[in-house]
Amino acid sequence: MTQIFVEASQINTADNSVIITGDDHNHIKNVLRMKPGEEISVRCEGVKKEYRCGIISLTDSEVICEIRFVKEDDTELPVRITVYQALPKGDKMETVIQKCTELGAVRIVPVRTSRCIVKLDDKKAASKYERWQLIAKGASEQSQRGIIPQIGPVMDLDEMLRDAENTDIKLMPYELSEGMDRTREIIRSIKPDSSVAIFIGPEGGFDRSEVEQASGSGFVPITLGKRILRTETAAMTVLGWFVYEFDGRG
Repeated sequence: MTQIFVEASQINTADNSVIITGDDHNHIKNVLRMKPGEEISVRCEGVKKEYRCGIISLTDSEVICEIRFVKEDDTELPVRITVYQALPKGDKMETVIQKCTELGAVRIVPVRTSRCIVKLDDKKAASKYERWQLIAKGASEQSQRGIIPQIGPVMDLDEMLRDAENTDIKLMPYELSEGMDRTREIIRSIKPDSSVAIFIGPEGGFDRSEVEQASGSGFVPITLGKRILRTETAAMTVLGWFVYEFDGRG
């Protein structure tokens, strides 16, 4: 079922209506070509409710919907995960954002590290930010999330470590780490309602000095197994473990 996010002002519970405008109106009317009588799911970010709505009419500027019922639910993990992703080459950052959104991350922050192939200056980063945020929105709607993850500004290592300073749990997958049992123990020991930071390295891996600097700021190196994973696979692997361990726990 199609899901969209709207502002609270677009939901009128007094007369059981939702008014959809802008890009979402265009998507419903001209891309999906939906018709009156069809049903959509509407959410307001951060509100643990799903508004199941039927389309009443489509005008040139609005989709007018009737709220059929309201479902109290929460599709979010009980841990709040921020992914700090070293900038990958090509369009891999888009893949990381899409898949980490589907798997439950609440925030995704691009990070410049010494072995990053991509060198984004502030101007280029700003031009990509809007697209990255739209990808997060689309992935949230597709996966029926209750929130849209925020894409952070591109940070260097020092900025990232300061940003993660007050996070409860800090994990850093690192190819030279060993001991899968230790990784399992760390993840299983995390309590619901904890904040978690996951720092993912670039294609060339972390420089040793970066590992030492991050470790000194509380990041714990962990192994992801015996195989070397691509940078765009690593965050998905860790988040998959969190889904397995925490989905449905409160």
